[in-house]
Amino acid sequence: MIVVIGLIIAFVLVVIFSNRATRQCRWRRNAALDQDGFYWHCLQCGASVMTDTKEAPKLCHDPQQNKT
Repeated sequence: MIVVIGLIIAFVLVVIFSNRATRQCRWRRNAALDQDGFYWHCLQCGASVMTDTKEAPKLCHDPQQNKT
């Protein structure tokens, strides 16, 4: 019973603290295209972006998502 309650609490915490802006994004770095920064490509939406850090982008850069 305690294990079930623990799993439910863990699931709720993941849902609350997950980043919805990049939930579907799957960023991959392409070192061959690095020029004055780090080249990242999203496998989910196809967006490409250059960053100054080695960390993957935190926001979705999908051009289709930003249209209104």
